[in-house]
Amino acid sequence: MYKPVIGLEVHAQLSTKTKLFCSCSTEHENLPPNTNVCPICMGFPGTLPVVNKKAVEYAIKAGIALNCEISNYSKFDRKNYFYPDLPKGYQISQYDLPLCRNGYIDLYVDGEIKRIRIKRIHLEEDAGKLLHIGSGDRLSESDYSLVDFNRAGIPLIEIVTEPDINSPKEARLFLQELRLILRYLGISSGDMEKGSLRCDANISIQTEEGKFGTRTEIKNVNSFFSLEKALEYEIERQVEILKRGEEVIQETRHWDEKNQKTISLRSKEEAEDYRYFPEPDLPPLIVTEEMRERLKNEIPELPSKRRERYLNLGLSPIEVEILVSDKDLSEFFDKSLRIYNNPKNLHSWLSVEILSYLNENKIEFKDLEIEPEKFIRLIEMVDKNEITRPVAKEVLKKYLFQKEDPLVIIEKEGLKTVSDTSYLQDVIKRVISNNPKAVEDWKKGKKQVINFLVGQVMRETKGRASLDIVKNLLEEELNKL
Repeated sequence: MYKPVIGLEVHAQLSTKTKLFCSCSTEHENLPPNTNVCPICMGFPGTLPVVNKKAVEYAIKAGIALNCEISNYSKFDRKNYFYPDLPKGYQISQYDLPLCRNGYIDLYVDGEIKRIRIKRIHLEEDAGKLLHIGSGDRLSESDYSLVDFNRAGIPLIEIVTEPDINSPKEARLFLQELRLILRYLGISSGDMEKGSLRCDANISIQTEEGKFGTRTEIKNVNSFFSLEKALEYEIERQVEILKRGEEVIQETRHWDEKNQKTISLRSKEEAEDYRYFPEPDLPPLIVTEEMRERLKNEIPELPSKRRERYLNLGLSPIEVEILVSDKDLSEFFDKSLRIYNNPKNLHSWLSVEILSYLNENKIEFKDLEIEPEKFIRLIEMVDKNEITRPVAKEVLKKYLFQKEDPLVIIEKEGLKTVSDTSYLQDVIKRVISNNPKAVEDWKKGKKQVINFLVGQVMRETKGRASLDIVKNLLEEELNKL
C-alpha cells in the first residue's frame, strides 16, 4: 500500500496599488518591458527599500482568515540565489520569523471534513519575468531568453502547508478554497492564468512500513486541473520506481502540459543553499494588538460561515456552492433575500436566468448593473401571474442589456399576462386547425403532444398567456373532438 504525502507552497500576488518596497505601480500586464521600474526594484547600489504598509495588512488579514497565529515580532531576510530575473542577486523574503504561523483550512472531501494545516504565511517580493524566444514558450524549447523586470518587487504572500494532503483531489480542493478565501478578503485576484496565484507541490510516497519516501517538487502549476493531473502523474511515476526496487531522486520537476507528464528541471535546493540572513535595510515588523483587532474586524463573512448559513436556509450543497463560489453573486442573493423571503425560488432565478446570461455574454456578475428591488419585482410579478416566466426572462435580458426599468419595458411592450379566456379560446381553435397531425396523435392517445400545442399557443401570444390556463383550455377543446 502506497500513500501519497503532499504539501503545497502557494504564492499569491497581493492587490496593492504599489510594489512591496517602492512606489512603482503593480500594474505590469501589457506594458512595454522594463518600463514599470525604478532604482529600488531594479536593485541599484545605494537604494533603500521602504515596506508597503497595505501589503503587511493584507498578509495579516490572510493569516487571520486562515486561522493563523499572528506574530507580534517578525522580520525580513535576504534569500540569496542567482537567476537572471532577480535584479539584486537576492530576494527580500522572510525566513525564521514569518508573519503568520500554525493555521488551517477545513475542507469537505467526499462528505467528510479534512483539516489541512498551514505551516506559515510570509511576505516577499516577486521576481521579474523571463520571456523565452524560439520555437516554444518553454526554456527547453527556446533559442534565448529576455528579462522583463516590470513584475519585480510586486508583493506576494507565500502560504506553505504541512504535508497533510493525501490525494490530488484534496490538493485541488485546498487550492480552490484558498483562492476563494483570498478573493473574499479582496487581497488577491487569484487569477492563475495571469500568474496572480502560483502553486508548487512537494510530493513523496509513504510505504506500507510507514517509511517516507524521497520528495520531489513540481514547480509553477498554472491551473487547478493541471495541479491534479501533475500530482496523479507524479504519484504513478514514483510508485513505479519504488515497485522496481529503485530510489526516487530528490529533484525539482516541471509539469509539461502538452505531453501531460512531469519532466526533470534540476536537483532540489535546501534552505541552507540560499544563505538566508536578516535584511539589514529594513526594521522588524511589529504587530500591535490594536492593529490585529482592527484588521480582524474588517474581515467579511468567509465562505465556510456562508455555506453554513445557506444550508440552514434549506438550500442543497450544490446550490450553496453556486452562491459561495462568487462573492458578488452571494452578496446580491443576501440583499435580495431581505426583500423576498423565498430562498429556493430566488436561487432558481439566479442560477438559471442570471448565470445563463453571464455565460452567454462571457462576463462576471460584478460587471452587471442590476438592482435587487427591480429584480425581485420581476419575480413577484411572475408569482402573481401578472407576467409569465418566459416574458420575465426576456424582460430581464433587456433590463441587463439596455439598463431600462423592467416595469417600463413591460408597460411599453404590453407584456402583461393574457388571461382573457375568450381571446385564448380563439387562439387555441386556430392552433388546433393549423396542426391536424398533432390533433390526430392526441386522438390516438399520444397525450404528450399537448406540450407541442401549448408551445404553439405561447408563440401566438408572444409568451404572454398563462401556461396553466392554456393547458386546461387546450385539453377541453381537444376532448370535444
